[in-house]
Amino acid sequence: MDKALQTMIDNIPEKTGKSLEEWKAILKEKSFAKHSEGVKFLKAEHNVTHGFANTIVTLSKQENNSPDDLVDAQYKGKENLIPIYKKLIDYVTSLGSDVTITPKKGSVSIIRKRQFVLIKPATKTRIDLGFKLKDKPTTNRLENSGPFGTMCTHRVRLSEESEIDKELKSWISEAYEKSI
Repeated sequence: MDKALQTMIDNIPEKTGKSLEEWKAILKEKSFAKHSEGVKFLKAEHNVTHGFANTIVTLSKQENNSPDDLVDAQYKGKENLIPIYKKLIDYVTSLGSDVTITPKKGSVSIIRKRQFVLIKPATKTRIDLGFKLKDKPTTNRLENSGPFGTMCTHRVRLSEESEIDKELKSWISEAYEKSI
């Protein structure tokens, strides 16, 4: 844990009037669907400053979710997609030691200096792979970002391991190279 975060955690009781554990209990009771809802609640109802509210909500969501737990939850009922996911992870980690795999609630961010690929189990039969490939034209396979919005510039839909081919790997490599 970095020093700034630890300092912030140490200061939560003094600056907010409650311990981190007390805030976590309050947020768990409310069970907000979105991060921003929890932050707004703490700011509006408890006069917590934005920085502390953001930190409290972030830490309360991370508490019982290891990276493996997050990935397992994403693929519950979609276990047939796990071989595709694992093959993607094997490839992106082969690109360099500076690749970070960051599972979230609904997707996995692949980061170098910034996110360059996003892996999301979209349906029971398909993974959507989002890319950051600025100024790259779309094709039939390399579509516009679709549901990813501004998080990504392009999307490729994957239903089989065999679709992780030379062409797809070249796009992943290009996104990796551009993410410095």
